[in-house]
Amino acid sequence: MPTFSFTRTAPLALDEAWRRLTQWPRHADVVPLTRIRVLTPPPTREGTRLVARSGIGPFAFDDLMEVTVWRPPADGEAGLCRLEKRGRVVLGWAEIEVRPGPGGRSRVVWREELRIRFLPRAFDGVLRRTARTVFGRAVNRLLRQG
Repeated sequence: MPTFSFTRTAPLALDEAWRRLTQWPRHADVVPLTRIRVLTPPPTREGTRLVARSGIGPFAFDDLMEVTVWRPPADGEAGLCRLEKRGRVVLGWAEIEVRPGPGGRSRVVWREELRIRFLPRAFDGVLRRTARTVFGRAVNRLLRQG
């Protein structure tokens, strides 16, 4: 399975960076051709389930996810959220870590293992680069938009 990660530093307090990255419906605003529905009642916690529907018409698929770790930042300590991907097409996991950065900023570390069922392993490199670019741009936009 392709694994990738990236780091961003934002001029935001830990709580604000966390809020911007974990308001799940906002991800649909920054990921092309994607809609997101939270399937469980708020607030987000371990066991929260959501589905990202990506694509157009008959070429769309669901990315079913469940929050398996939910530790918001507190008292200046890092926060960590882990999502397990449990769909029919998209498998793997994603972790969002928000930790203190230099000068009162927040440092975001995004780690993800991604597998597309039926996609041959020969495409792992392309999938890794594409996903890293798409998710990196999405995180940039989420952190910029209040």
